[in-house]
Amino acid sequence: MDKGYEKEKFESLSIKTSVAKRFRNYCRAISKSQSMTLYHMVNFFESNGVSPEDHLGDTISTLKGQIIKRSNAVIAIIKNIEKIHHKPTTAILQSLFEETASIEKESETIFDFGTPTLVTENEELTYYKNAYYKTQETHNQMKRDTKELLKKVKYVKNNFGIGHYRWNITKEALEALKQKLD
Repeated sequence: MDKGYEKEKFESLSIKTSVAKRFRNYCRAISKSQSMTLYHMVNFFESNGVSPEDHLGDTISTLKGQIIKRSNAVIAIIKNIEKIHHKPTTAILQSLFEETASIEKESETIFDFGTPTLVTENEELTYYKNAYYKTQETHNQMKRDTKELLKKVKYVKNNFGIGHYRWNITKEALEALKQKLD
């Protein structure tokens, strides 16, 4: 039985006797039922956009052989281009790079930065501790300044609509705060 089509009814088609014999022989050759063979044939024609009357030319194996031959010809052309065009160009570019490298070697000036001083582990640890404490102090000062600013914020209730906050600070104090942040 055909998988997935067990419960479907059979339908009869009117086909000429010689065509029916050929079709049955073909079905036996590929070991499929007549229904499934016809189903796969119709799917093939629909998915490939081919009409049964169209002639595809040579067999698929012949077409495969032609494609392989053409691929080999393209590969040979590319190899020929590499030999004739790219290798001389590469050699010219290589010689130019060698010349510029020799010119750069002549014009190079040697900078002497001196010998680096070695830092002990304790010195490095002390450096990072001091940096950490400075950052902590800056952070704490910023917190104190922010608290002072928030103390100067007052809520003002409007007669109409919603209220708003007013910041009671002088112009000079604002400029000093801006400079401190920079």
